[in-house]
Amino acid sequence: MNIFEIPFFKKVGLQQDADGNLMLDGDVSYHNHLGTIHASALFTLVEAASGAGLMQQFPELLGKVAPVVRDSHIKFKKPAKTAVTAYPSISDEAVEKFKRQFERKNRAPITVDVVAKDTNGTVVCIGSFHWFIQGIE
Repeated sequence: MNIFEIPFFKKVGLQQDADGNLMLDGDVSYHNHLGTIHASALFTLVEAASGAGLMQQFPELLGKVAPVVRDSHIKFKKPAKTAVTAYPSISDEAVEKFKRQFERKNRAPITVDVVAKDTNGTVVCIGSFHWFIQGIE
């Protein structure tokens, strides 16, 4: 699946940087009443990046599973006024635990962490997304 085919992500205007990370440009259409990027725009970015991180980590499961976010936690650290790029990561321990459980049950949870930084490298928010992945074959 191409994340850019998801209608909502098209509407929001998610983009990809040269390294394949998801980003929002600094366009004022994302700004809130304080002139900084709105919290909901940042949430959308980091949630989408967590899904993209899953696809990068487990390309062999594309089209064979139905992943859904069960819950999430996000912390807004600093206001963002410039473009913001999201960097997903999954711990090696989480990957191994997921693989073992998925192999046995054809379903498993996994957590993807995401750090979002502005163009100056300042961390503007961090998120943790708990996914539930069910095989559809």
